[in-house]
Amino acid sequence: MAAPPDKKICDSILDAIGHTPLVRVNRITRGVIAAEVLIKLETFNPGNSIKDRMALKMIEDAEKAGTLRPGGTIIEGTSGNTGMGLAIAAVVKGYKCIFTTTDKQSREKIDALKAFGAEVIVCPTDVDPEDPRSYYSVSSRLEREVPNSWKANQYDNPSNTVAHYEQTGPEIWEQTGGRVTHLVSGVGTGGTITGVGTYLKERNPNVKVWGIDTYGSVFKKYKETGIFDKNEIYPYVTEGIGEDFLPQNVDFSVIDHFEKVTDKDAAIMTRRITREEGIFAGNSAGSAMAGLLQLKDHFTARDVVVVIFHDHGSRYLAKMFNDEWMRAKGFLEVTGMTARDLVALGVSGELYALEAARPVEDAIKVMSDHDFSQISITRSGRVIGSLNESHLYNEFVRDPSVRRQPVETIMQPAFPFVDVSTPVELLSTMITPENPAVLVRDFKTEKTFIITRSDIIRVLM
Repeated sequence: MAAPPDKKICDSILDAIGHTPLVRVNRITRGVIAAEVLIKLETFNPGNSIKDRMALKMIEDAEKAGTLRPGGTIIEGTSGNTGMGLAIAAVVKGYKCIFTTTDKQSREKIDALKAFGAEVIVCPTDVDPEDPRSYYSVSSRLEREVPNSWKANQYDNPSNTVAHYEQTGPEIWEQTGGRVTHLVSGVGTGGTITGVGTYLKERNPNVKVWGIDTYGSVFKKYKETGIFDKNEIYPYVTEGIGEDFLPQNVDFSVIDHFEKVTDKDAAIMTRRITREEGIFAGNSAGSAMAGLLQLKDHFTARDVVVVIFHDHGSRYLAKMFNDEWMRAKGFLEVTGMTARDLVALGVSGELYALEAARPVEDAIKVMSDHDFSQISITRSGRVIGSLNESHLYNEFVRDPSVRRQPVETIMQPAFPFVDVSTPVELLSTMITPENPAVLVRDFKTEKTFIITRSDIIRVLM
C-alpha cells in the first residue's frame, strides 16, 4: 500500500505509488456535457501509469503466498505499463524480469522496460491467444522453462482487481466526498474498472460504471449478448484497452455499459487532451474521453463523472503525437476522396474470404469464379492472411499437389486494415507489389471492404 500523502519522505520509490490527484476538465467538455467531469490522473505514479498499483500488489501477494521467492524471475505478457510497474518493484526488491509484448506496442514502451534491466521479447499481434507465438503463450512457456520464475498473469490474477478495490476506489470516493455518480474507464485486463467499480457500487449502488472498448475487441458484444464472437476480432491500433479473449478480472456484472471508440477518434482525442487541457496522457485516455463525449446525452448537471487516465503521453511520442504516423494511419483530416467514397460509388467490393482449413483448390475456384486477383484468408471469421494470384500460380507450378493442402500452408501476410475515412491518396501509397490490397473497415456498419490497385486506378483516371 502506498504511503499517505502527508508523509514527507518515502522509504523507497514504491511508497510513492497511489494518492494521485483528481483534475477538473475545463475545455473539452465545456458546453457539451452538463456534468462535472474529473480526471483521476494516474500519470503521477512513479511509472507514470495506474499499473504501478496492481503490479506491486501482485508481487506482494505472491511473496506472501511463497510463489515468488528471493532472487526469482518475474515473467509477464504486457503492453508495457504493467511491465514498468513490475520492473520498478523488481529493482527495489531484487528480482529479474522477462517480459513478452506485441509488435503493435510503441518503441518507447519497450525501451523504457529495457532501461530498468528487463529482457523484452516482441511477439506478433495478429495471432490467436492460444497460438504458441502469441505473447500470452510465450510468457506461459517461459514460466515453465525458467527456473525459480513466477508469472504475474495480470489478466486472471485477482490481486489486480483487489489493488484497485483497496486503493483507487477509496481514493476516488474520498476525493469526491462521495459525490461521484459515474465512472468511465478503458477496459483491458479489467482490474481497474472491476476493482474501482465494485468499491463505488458498494458505497452507492446507483453509481454507473461505463467501460470503454475499441473496435476489434470482444467486450461490448459479449456484455450485451453473452456471445463470444470471433468475428468481432480484427487488428486495431488503440493501445491499452480491448481484448480478443475474456480476462477473469473483467467482471461484466459490475460494468453497466460498454462504449466502443474508433482508433481515429481515440488518437485525435489523445492529442486534444494535451493541447486543450495541458495534460500529457496516453492513448487509452483519448479513448475514454472520446467515449465520454459519445455518451454526452446521458448526463445531467447534478452528475459527477470520474474518468480514469491510465498512462502518460511520453509512451506515444512516435505514434499519436507524431504527425507523420497520424497521416500514415489516415487520422489527420485531409481533403479529397476517401475510402468511404469508393464504397459509396460501388468501386470497392465487400470482403470475400476463405477459411484457412479449406484446400488450395477451393481458393483457385473462388478466385476464378469471381475474377478475384487476391483473397483474404480467415480462421473462425478472423482475418489471418491473404493470397494473390501470382503467388498462387508460382506455388501451383512448383508443386501441383499443393491444391489438396490447406490454403493456410501457402498464404501470405494479411492485408492491412484501415479506417473507412482514410484518403485515397494515402491508400495509393499502401498498395505495393508485396501488398496488392488494403482492407477498409467501416466500424459503424461493421462491414469490411477490399480495395485493390485497379480500384484506385479507376477513380484516379
